[in-house]
Amino acid sequence: MGSSIGIFSDTAGDLAAFDSALKFLAKKGARRFLFAGGRYEDLDEWVKWKRDEARAQTDYSDMDFLTDLTNFLAEGEQLDRPPAFGTAYELTRHAQELTRMSDKVLRTPEKGSLPYQSPSIPKKAVDMLGDVLCCLVHDKNDLDKEDMLNAVLLVHGKEPEPKVVQIGPRYFLTPGKASGAKPTVALLEMDKQVKFSAFTLDDKTVIDGQVITLGAAKSKISVK
Repeated sequence: MGSSIGIFSDTAGDLAAFDSALKFLAKKGARRFLFAGGRYEDLDEWVKWKRDEARAQTDYSDMDFLTDLTNFLAEGEQLDRPPAFGTAYELTRHAQELTRMSDKVLRTPEKGSLPYQSPSIPKKAVDMLGDVLCCLVHDKNDLDKEDMLNAVLLVHGKEPEPKVVQIGPRYFLTPGKASGAKPTVALLEMDKQVKFSAFTLDDKTVIDGQVITLGAAKSKISVK
């Protein structure tokens, strides 16, 4: 059974662009996401922003929640919950959904950033997309010989426009920039073949389903 992976990059601190890219790709069917840097912390700040946004839509405070929860537990579940308790539940569920969403985003840091310099954060992320090995990096110049020998698909950011470049049996994929005057994102549809598409965020097609057919050994691929 196939799956779709959303690819975006270079949000450069623009959380609205980050949000738009995720929403657009999710509507296109993406259930996992590759974020090729451009500002590693944008994922964390997006989660905080969406949590704050949800809280701003209600004047129900943390203290209100603790008071209502204490009263509810003391009085017993047979009593009606305070009206505001439902709001607290929704906020908690929203936070849990944000956490699940962020767990679906594989990301990589950009050169010169604090995350890039941290020994606990990999400069490159490697993952299996179906049975295809993919290496994710912000700057393609960070890729070394081992990466290019092992991975079939090499996904990177730091490019103004989406494109697919073949070098030998390997393919370099980039979604372009998700921020700026002409934001773009990309979608990988994985099945017996890989189909790469790219779009502007106002849903204009930039690359229309370029197909990469995997060889039997998954070590050589050809593009139609």
